[in-house]
Amino acid sequence: MSRIFCIVGKSSSGKDTFYRKIISKCYNNLTPIIPYTTRPKRNGEIDCVDYNFVSESQLSSFERDNQIIEKRHYYTTQGIWHYFTLKFDLQEKFDYILITTIEGAIGISEYYGAEKVHLVYLNVDDRTRLLRCIDRESKQINPNYEEVCRRFIADQKDFSEDKFSMFDNIHSIDTGLPIDFCIKRWEEIFR
Repeated sequence: MSRIFCIVGKSSSGKDTFYRKIISKCYNNLTPIIPYTTRPKRNGEIDCVDYNFVSESQLSSFERDNQIIEKRHYYTTQGIWHYFTLKFDLQEKFDYILITTIEGAIGISEYYGAEKVHLVYLNVDDRTRLLRCIDRESKQINPNYEEVCRRFIADQKDFSEDKFSMFDNIHSIDTGLPIDFCIKRWEEIFR
């Protein structure tokens, strides 16, 4: 049976770093799923690698064609941003991996079945996370620290215990530890 590994974590918990490291190791039969967003690209992000960056009209087209599994929207300091996952075919000999949110994982679980979804929660202490958020934002052409604060506060609600209780297959990795330790823990989960 195919497994879908949903990488989730609060802002700056290390999701992108962790995900890239996993993908670079080329695990047999592990297929990446690239989510979609209408938000602008950050410095250094690559279309179709980090996200599929699309326009509002492309989102509307996907909705008309009933191609969306799950969709979330966020009221940011720069307007409304949408994030979503398109339907993908599960092939029994493959496992799948993507970065998403708990809400995204819930939608995927409802569409493909809870038994297939494995939630991999990346956690790190709030101090480390906040410092990472500020550091990442300071590298942007027009840093928006107000948005950093909004996301940081929203994460406290978004990652409540009751949302985790919706999943049978939950794994946790402390991304405050060195990346090699995190990958070793991932390999235990993947096996």
